[in-house]
Amino acid sequence: MRKRLKVLQVFDMPYATPRGHDFAEEFADEEHMYTERDVCEALRTSGHEVRLLGLCRDIRPLLDEVEAFRPDVVFNLAEVFNQQRHLDKNIAAVLEMLGVPYTGASSGSLFLCNDKALAKKILRFHRVRVPRFQVYPPGRRVWRPRMLKLPCVVKPLTEEASRGISSASVVDSDEALLERIRFIHQRMHLDAIAEEYIEGRELYVTVLGYKRISVLPAREMKFGQLPEEEPRIATYKAKWDDAYRSRWGIKSVFAGKLPEGAERRLAEVCKRAYRALNIESYARFDLRLTPAGQVVVLEPNANPCVAKIDEMAQSAEKVGVSYPALIEKIVRLALIRAGR
Repeated sequence: MRKRLKVLQVFDMPYATPRGHDFAEEFADEEHMYTERDVCEALRTSGHEVRLLGLCRDIRPLLDEVEAFRPDVVFNLAEVFNQQRHLDKNIAAVLEMLGVPYTGASSGSLFLCNDKALAKKILRFHRVRVPRFQVYPPGRRVWRPRMLKLPCVVKPLTEEASRGISSASVVDSDEALLERIRFIHQRMHLDAIAEEYIEGRELYVTVLGYKRISVLPAREMKFGQLPEEEPRIATYKAKWDDAYRSRWGIKSVFAGKLPEGAERRLAEVCKRAYRALNIESYARFDLRLTPAGQVVVLEPNANPCVAKIDEMAQSAEKVGVSYPALIEKIVRLALIRAGR
């Protein structure tokens, strides 16, 4: 029988909560905190002692909780700090300084994956095909190099979960390119990245493991009856707006029949990308499979959603790994990585 562990489950909150808060009311919210609830229930199903901690604008509760509770492992679900997404890596860095084992990507891997351009440069060096791209910081001259062909997809450099991506993100002229870059600069106050639009099937592949890694069955976004003039990309609405998805028949399913050899190529590319970015936990890769059968990595997602309804858990269940077993595996990977 596995040892019962003291697990500190850490996640971000839009408002401050006191240490010892039970989050019963928050976990009852079916729309916003289902991941935190699912993970907590799975950990307790496995017999672990779970302490909950929400972080908002103050890091001191984390320091106090680690000192008082002395957890065997922290289950890290923190995606933002003080409403800033790029600070997720800092939460991991604090845990590294404290010497506490924690789940998910390291601070270094979070840094790499959060910067879409830097991640693409590393992947390209390791012979992983990625779209050609150009970065546009605010205040710099906007120009399109000859190697960057239209149409392009323009999006924020460091955002996640398709924030800032809409049908207007696909541009087919230099004028539209400039307009979309200005939108990201002025409305989102972020660097923009323009990358070549890759025609093909939109696939999501989860990789799990430390030294020995596993590739789970691919999921696919089907764009249903989306109008012909609408680009086939995973916009924010296509991912998160249930009414919009229902209207156009957009859904995420297990990948249908793949061309001969494509499954093997998907696995090889994702393993290479996983190792290149020094991920030692779990990750999801957003990919395009072109009509010619080429695998193109659009972007890596360190610490993707681990809710029961999301791609990772569904892909794990497809190969016989129950949800509690998946969460337990993530915990054990953290301990193995820490040499415990």
